[in-house]
Amino acid sequence: MLVQSCPVQQSRTYLTDLVFPPDTNHHNTIFGGKVMAYVDKIACIAAMRHCRKPVVTVSSDSFDFLAPIKTGEAINLEAYVTWTHRTSMEVFVKVESENLLTGTKRMTARAYLTMIALDEEGKPTLVPAVVPETEEEQLQHEKAKERYELRKKRKAEV
Repeated sequence: MLVQSCPVQQSRTYLTDLVFPPDTNHHNTIFGGKVMAYVDKIACIAAMRHCRKPVVTVSSDSFDFLAPIKTGEAINLEAYVTWTHRTSMEVFVKVESENLLTGTKRMTARAYLTMIALDEEGKPTLVPAVVPETEEEQLQHEKAKERYELRKKRKAEV
């Protein structure tokens, strides 16, 4: 079965939310688990936009927390499909904090997740290839095969 290719732009997804006190720990910074939930959710949306099918998360790797996000700041997330295999999609998610009073933004986290597309019976199904267009998208795409091989090796060692 031939599956149409899709540009990265089709999957590109943005999410912004305000960090309130119930979202934070005793340091007045957002809980890491809350950030991870945002990342998983936006990766799911990006993958579904790419393949137009239900998806599940099968892997989260290279999840790096770089800086805290404080109460009262905005959390900004961007996600897009960087690479596809037969039934899987690698999704890159970038997380920034934004001080809404000064406009200052800083990178706070980044992650790669692997999502699998499912058919009507809940079985893995083919996904469209991804077509990178910008320089950043092409760089992500070029390095994705190496990340895929590392994930495969890591799974085999378990």
